[in-house]
Amino acid sequence: MTRSTTITATEIVLPGPVEPDGLQARVRELPAPGEGQVLMRMEATGVSFAEQQMRLGGYYDQPPFPFVPGYDVVGTVIATGAGVDPALQGRRYAAVTKTGGWASHLHLAAGDLVPVPDGLDPAAAETVLVNGVTAWQMLHRSAAVPAGGTVVVLGANGGVGNTLVQLARHAGITVIGTASARHHDAVRQLGAIPVDYRDPDMYPQIRELAPDGVDAVFDHVGGSGLEQSWRLLRNGGTLVNYGSATRKHEQGNALLPMLTLFGRLYAWNYLPNGKRALFYNLWAGKRSLSTFRARMREDLTQVLRLVADGALQPQIAARIPLRRAADALTLAESRTVLGKVVIVAEDTK
Repeated sequence: MTRSTTITATEIVLPGPVEPDGLQARVRELPAPGEGQVLMRMEATGVSFAEQQMRLGGYYDQPPFPFVPGYDVVGTVIATGAGVDPALQGRRYAAVTKTGGWASHLHLAAGDLVPVPDGLDPAAAETVLVNGVTAWQMLHRSAAVPAGGTVVVLGANGGVGNTLVQLARHAGITVIGTASARHHDAVRQLGAIPVDYRDPDMYPQIRELAPDGVDAVFDHVGGSGLEQSWRLLRNGGTLVNYGSATRKHEQGNALLPMLTLFGRLYAWNYLPNGKRALFYNLWAGKRSLSTFRARMREDLTQVLRLVADGALQPQIAARIPLRRAADALTLAESRTVLGKVVIVAEDTK
């Protein structure tokens, strides 16, 4: 494709705080990629927890409505802009985008691209992009849990959760994972010890399994249970909070709740027990763009290689065509699935 060629793109738009069936489709002409950009043909994108919060305006730092959601994407480069190596054309890449992925075609900065190993299914690669790099960085960079340690993963059946379980087990770490009872067999197969998150005695059960405390708790729930997660830690352990599922159905700006949360975590770090509490933010450090991109590329390459080698098994809950994005969002929000709901290109079988 020449740089002067335009292409017709189908995009799914989140127009405001709506139910999933309020998503809108639009068709528009995309110009040729600009300097430093590529034009990608989407092959797989997906539904993450972020989109579920964004549709109600509750995701911290989301763009103003209307916008095209889609936190990550896998696809083939079909055109390159000025200053970009034309050899990228025809090759498959992944990118973490925060928004924009729910589209048949999209522009991306070439510096954000990470090569997908040859032969790897685009949907399989998609399941471990934002989920995989989040899990990898929390486990190995934020908490730095050593082999032989023990961790708790809340929501072990979810997209990030099941990836965390697998990465931890691959690193020789014992995992206690919370999930509803119907997912316990699947959680066991991933290598974790399941505990029912609906049980009011969930935290006492975890303490029975790890009476000396655990090395890390990965908590995407937040809310009142965060203090219980903190109490599970051994001296020197780390609480990593990376979401606020308790606020999932709350509309409005998330800034004040986030500031309250940050203050709470900050204060805990000054208690005289050696424990740490932190909030994981995938986008931290982006002001130093070259360093951020290098870290993202390094970590995501590690995760994709584990998938290609069979050490990390992608959990695909469903493959749903782009035109049925509303169905994909509804299914993801149903809390009935194991793994990630993947949105695929219209011609993907």
